Amino acid sequence: MNTKERITAKNCVFILLVAAAAVYALAQSRGAGAAPNNFYRFNYGLEEMQPIAYPAQPIATQHQIRLQNGTIKYTARVGFMPIRNATSGVSEGHLFYVYYAQDGVTDKSRRPVWFLFNGGPGAATVWLHMGAFGPKVVKMHSNGLALPPPYTYVDNPNCLLDTGDLVFIDAMGTGYSRPDKPGYGPNFGGVDNDLAAFGEFIRCFLNEYNLWGSPIFVGGESYGTTRAAGLAGTLTDRDCPINGVMLLSAIFDVNASAGEQRQLATLPTEIMTAHYHKKLAPDLQKLTVEQIADEARRFASGDYLEYLYDGARATPAQREKVLNSMARYTGLSKAFIDGLDLRVPLGPFSTELLRDRHLMTSRLDSRFAGYQIDGGANATSFDFSNANIENCFLTCFQAYVRNELNYKNNNIYYVSGNAPPWSGEYNTVVNLENGFAKNPHMRLFVGFGYYDFACPFYPVEWTLAHMKVSDDVKKNNISLGYYESGHMVYIDQPSAAKYHADLAKFVKDALAK
Repeated sequence: MNTKERITAKNCVFILLVAAAAVYALAQSRGAGAAPNNFYRFNYGLEEMQPIAYPAQPIATQHQIRLQNGTIKYTARVGFMPIRNATSGVSEGHLFYVYYAQDGVTDKSRRPVWFLFNGGPGAATVWLHMGAFGPKVVKMHSNGLALPPPYTYVDNPNCLLDTGDLVFIDAMGTGYSRPDKPGYGPNFGGVDNDLAAFGEFIRCFLNEYNLWGSPIFVGGESYGTTRAAGLAGTLTDRDCPINGVMLLSAIFDVNASAGEQRQLATLPTEIMTAHYHKKLAPDLQKLTVEQIADEARRFASGDYLEYLYDGARATPAQREKVLNSMARYTGLSKAFIDGLDLRVPLGPFSTELLRDRHLMTSRLDSRFAGYQIDGGANATSFDFSNANIENCFLTCFQAYVRNELNYKNNNIYYVSGNAPPWSGEYNTVVNLENGFAKNPHMRLFVGFGYYDFACPFYPVEWTLAHMKVSDDVKKNNISLGYYESGHMVYIDQPSAAKYHADLAKFVKDALAK
């Protein structure tokens, strides 16, 4: 090839590259192969947003439900509470809520009000609303597995209306709750801002519905327990003491699962899971759920804790003893446990326990197991228990809010994952301790799912055992409930019935004095 031919060839290549770049740029401009757009996600980085048309007044509808102790007639109200800057008076965002109030109540001082919310921190309250406490629940199998679509909902036999009125609140960026401008979003993010927003919501709600003097209960699930524990102190400091705090699948001190303690925290739940899936020796397998839980606590707080504490100082004999016990209690082989240096995180445990069946156990509810796509991995490819139920809850809520609560809209209901920027540190134990110190009449109920890896029961027991409260409070004001279910204990029907009975007693005891 001569020089002229080489130059011509280079020019052709250059022209082709330029043409290809032009075609790619045109495709990008038309969306083909472009980066993900913002059609679905709320963008807190924008300057402005399309105004949301909020109802001028809460939308009220009339209903009734038959529960164990009779029929309750009630009014449902769908509304948005503006959260205003105390100095400027400017509304910075609206929190979405659904309020169920029993009809015909003349003495509001005898009718409790529940303020209920989920966690995440970017999770809407659809789970507690249509899974646990609201008048309608998603129809599922009795153990909590989803039915095939199309999904539907039914009357809730465990509706909490027999204990008080119910207010379900969606945190900022979840459900239909939105900042009034994207730039206001971060004002609601983080533990302290979140507590301030919810405290202000409750203050405004008591004003709007003239409920000052009513018994007040707050209840949360998952990160919502961090919020509920925090509100115990926040509301008390603002001269709004509460009667009771309910925590379900709790995490209100992340330090309880930090460092080496993380291994200590999850081990009892691994033992419970192995027992559920019948992977233990016959003598352990014949134990009841409560008995194997006690065995798990004894081993975790005894030999295993001592081994973790000793670290490199542990003797070979000590290590061998713990290794044998771990294999016996978890159903895993000694070689597998030894290869992980006697520290078995959730991922490896979940994929190894049922490897012979090519299944992985779940994080939110380890009773459930799904097909493991990559059988050789030491991490679950997804959480089967979460995938099992997420779609059916959103579908049912969208139908329910439109068809029965008469709120028709085209706004996106964010089930999870769209909260404002958030700090990763959570610890509201001090708030709870402060609440008890200033209001020793307050009651606390903590509910645990034995098969919950998202918020395991053991580290919360540790947190409660180390709380700085009086001996009288420890003895009389704190009660616990354990359920043979996972993170969302209420999707299992026997657990849901037991949970409802425990909460009914909790409210009765809290009001007894």
